[in-house]
Amino acid sequence: MAPTNSIQRSFELAAERCEDLTPLVYRRLFREHPEAEAMFRSEASELVRGSMLALTIDAVLDFAGDRSGHFRMIQCEVQSHDAYGTPRELFVAFFGVIAETLHDILGTDWSPEINTAWQNLLAEIDQVVAQSEA
Repeated sequence: MAPTNSIQRSFELAAERCEDLTPLVYRRLFREHPEAEAMFRSEASELVRGSMLALTIDAVLDFAGDRSGHFRMIQCEVQSHDAYGTPRELFVAFFGVIAETLHDILGTDWSPEINTAWQNLLAEIDQVVAQSEA
């Protein structure tokens, strides 16, 4: 079996405990950033939320792993979210909300290695967003 990185491991452990991260992630997002909830007001918002989270997880796993191309979605989505009027701080905060949700799910299995990997990843994502053209 190939070794897994700590970010991937955090998602694997969460998947063993939680069937669907979507409601947990968005509950936290809207609690910590209530202004975000209005951005999802539509008939298909549940589908949009699930799809957005799935794409984000794919991008995060690629960014933390092989960087085969999916991580570039982060740069592309910065631009599209700019067009939607999403503040960049909120865009970046979404990744932290995912990490915090995983931390809650993992509890004592949230190891120092996982924590360090997430902190490094979040800092890198922050840099990618900051360097994207406005």
